[in-house]
Amino acid sequence: QVQLMESGGGLVQAGGSLRLSCEASERIFNAFALAWFRQAPGKEREFVAAVGWNNGPTYYADSVKGRFTISRDNAKNTVYLQMNSLAPDDTAVYYCAGGSVTGAHNYKIYYWGEGTLVTVSS
Repeated sequence: QVQLMESGGGLVQAGGSLRLSCEASERIFNAFALAWFRQAPGKEREFVAAVGWNNGPTYYADSVKGRFTISRDNAKNTVYLQMNSLAPDDTAVYYCAGGSVTGAHNYKIYYWGEGTLVTVSS
């Protein structure tokens, strides 16, 4: 079975909004924190946001705090990333991830999705 599957990427104009979804296997959803990472062209993969298990604490990179919101839907085993006020610098492949997360700079990832591309035009 697919363990992590992202969807919702696409092309959006600067200032617009987009919501990404990540459907997780029941096992991963129940046992691990879920996170979003992104990798822009020519850049290293970076942490974006995470939410602890059982709708626990959330963590955000400084670059997205106040614009992005991560949430979990326990009934659907799905984590969302609501992205508002998008800018060209947000253009990247966004990856869903599962693991241990205790902060924006303190995490250990064990599972990765294949990614969904978000392109923000200026």
